[in-house]
Amino acid sequence: MGEYSLVEREGNLTIITINRPEVMNALHAPAHDEFSAIFDDFVSDPEQWVAIITGAGDRAFSAGNDLKYQASGGDMTRGSDTGFAGITSRFDNPKPVIAAVNGVAMGGGFEIALACDLVIAAENAVFALPEPRVGLAALAGGVHRLPREIGMKQALGMMLTGRRVSAEEGKQLGFVNEVAPAGQVLEAAREWANQILECAPLSVRASKQAAMEGMDADSLEAAMNGRYDQVNAMRHSADFIEGPLAFSEKRSPNWQGA
Repeated sequence: MGEYSLVEREGNLTIITINRPEVMNALHAPAHDEFSAIFDDFVSDPEQWVAIITGAGDRAFSAGNDLKYQASGGDMTRGSDTGFAGITSRFDNPKPVIAAVNGVAMGGGFEIALACDLVIAAENAVFALPEPRVGLAALAGGVHRLPREIGMKQALGMMLTGRRVSAEEGKQLGFVNEVAPAGQVLEAAREWANQILECAPLSVRASKQAAMEGMDADSLEAAMNGRYDQVNAMRHSADFIEGPLAFSEKRSPNWQGA
């Protein structure tokens, strides 16, 4: 347990909770550094295959930047370069991360969710990039990730107005995978995590890397012919043999993650 976070490990699953409910889980520089270290540990731990990030309480996932801390002259210097909550500028994480959005996800809070691979939202969740309303811009990935996920026109409709979007509209737009009943979002995220954990972890990482990096290729052909480290690791793993063997023997595979 950190000063601003809770970390639980359930088998191969890491559950990370933003624990600043008194400020709607808004984050400041010390919190960013703490979360950066948490994600460092998750990425480097061979026994941890999937992560969920959520917020403490039932009001907010994260209200974004702690503006009161900033306005009071608090030290904004960060010791890490991995972005908001240690994730928005972390481009080398091959493992899946799920956002369990339990309430308000504003500004940087929405950017945390956008940096995750899946977004499971409570029916009372609200999303927005309201930075222009306070003289800022969503530069922790928001202005770049949102157009990639929902298209430029829909993204600009959110970014230029700062308007709030419900969980259901988020699902219709395409940045929410599932809308869960209020109070049940973490359990819904666990169900998604368990489905991922049924798959070979190196295959999951290969799929994520090829999909993500392939999006930046010049053509479909270039994407399909790309060289991906995680694909190479998958092909040279024991799990690459275990999967077909388990299928032929009509049993559940025993994944090693190696």
